[in-house]
Amino acid sequence: MRLIAIETCTEMCSAALWVDGVLDSVEAQAPRKHGELILRQVEELLARADIARTSLDAVAVGRGPGAFTGVRLGLGAAQGMAFALDRPVLPISTLQALAQQLVREEPETSPEEGLAAIDARMGEVYWSLNAIVGGRAQSAQEQVSAPSQVLPAWRGSPQQGIGSGFLAYPELLERSGLSPGRVYPDALPRAREVAMLAVDAWERGEAIAPEHAQPVYLRDNVAEPSRPRGSGA
Repeated sequence: MRLIAIETCTEMCSAALWVDGVLDSVEAQAPRKHGELILRQVEELLARADIARTSLDAVAVGRGPGAFTGVRLGLGAAQGMAFALDRPVLPISTLQALAQQLVREEPETSPEEGLAAIDARMGEVYWSLNAIVGGRAQSAQEQVSAPSQVLPAWRGSPQQGIGSGFLAYPELLERSGLSPGRVYPDALPRAREVAMLAVDAWERGEAIAPEHAQPVYLRDNVAEPSRPRGSGA
């Protein structure tokens, strides 16, 4: 199995290459430069592995939620590559990929549930409560809400939290009931985890034609006013 994965939904721009179980990645925290970087990152990975684009089986992409421009750019780049190669696309939840970073090498140190939260601006967060089973963060219902409305009536509770939502809105920490040592507020979604989850999706037969890949914004109003802090790409 060979696939390329890209993730541009936040200020982190990254690409990852999976070749028969070997994973390599390139990433850069470079807001507003994703369009310049992402295809270069892809070419760098292919050159390092000494393989051609035509040898890829699929293209994976973080499909949101996240910054509108970043989600749109990443999906467009993935669809463009997939169309050119006549390959399918594997869209992966940005929140699920973020939660996947909570998985540790020793299974007993991974949480059973992790709260992934991305700053959605306008006083809101994108979030999901992801179960972690067998070393993988499971797909979960995704929400956008004010920090005060996170986890209103969910069964269970997170053992760890991750994402820029905790950094942008300190009240989310209190709302979640987590201690600061159980939260990773500086973490951003990366293509590495998108690739890992995409391999599983491929094995489940979830690859789709490029034209069927859709972004997930979670809110109708996707216009984002500029603000000094935030996760815009």
